[in-house]
Amino acid sequence: MNRIDQIFLTKEKLLSIYFTAGYPNLNDTIPILKKLQEAGVDIIEIGLPFSDPLADGPTIQESSKIALNNGMNSEKLFNQLKNVRNEIDVPLVIMGYFNPILQYGVDSFCYNANKVGIDGLIIPDLPLDVYTNKYEKIFKKHNLHNMFLITPQTSEKRIKLIDDISKGFIYMVSNSSITGAKGTIDQSQLNYFKRISSLNLKTPQLIGFGISNFETYNNAINYSSGAIIGSAFIEFVKKEGINNIEKFIEKITKK
Repeated sequence: MNRIDQIFLTKEKLLSIYFTAGYPNLNDTIPILKKLQEAGVDIIEIGLPFSDPLADGPTIQESSKIALNNGMNSEKLFNQLKNVRNEIDVPLVIMGYFNPILQYGVDSFCYNANKVGIDGLIIPDLPLDVYTNKYEKIFKKHNLHNMFLITPQTSEKRIKLIDDISKGFIYMVSNSSITGAKGTIDQSQLNYFKRISSLNLKTPQLIGFGISNFETYNNAINYSSGAIIGSAFIEFVKKEGINNIEKFIEKITKK
């Protein structure tokens, strides 16, 4: 069974953390993974940096630029991850834009992702119809889940279509803007969370974009299977380094 499916069967109210591979230093990928697992994170999203990350705010844009300048790319990431399953048990997802994956070769990328122990991919700019028509068989061949995003503007018809073909989880974007840490969840967002919850989708949802502290995390998990934190974690790493990651997780979950 895919590790993503397994974690949803064994635990409720998950915490997923996103970080950019190769940031702050090129070889920090494995140390960050170890720290996050030790801190009790349930799913880890490894960001593949890209030069034009349109959906990302300034924090992730900056981390991507630094990671690229450090020399991070797809081949380097796979080399770093080649023995990752000797030490990391939690589900691992690569999140990135489609252009680097297409340049690498979709079949080759999926083959290598599966080989090193990746459980799924999140590709925000890969259209649903393109995926189903051209790439779904490749993902299935390599036992990779492909997670799709929905937003407050996504129609109910499309949400149900995504739910029908989804594996793993649905990435529920909390607002209509780019990624970035926000301190509160407003009423319109709560209404959106309630609306999606009322659809009783078969696929678990994780809420991301703007989740940054205990308040926003707690609000998100009240209406979903868990939450995703990216920008706030990267800001913490920028200020505090990678040695005190458990302090960040403790502040989020208050455990």
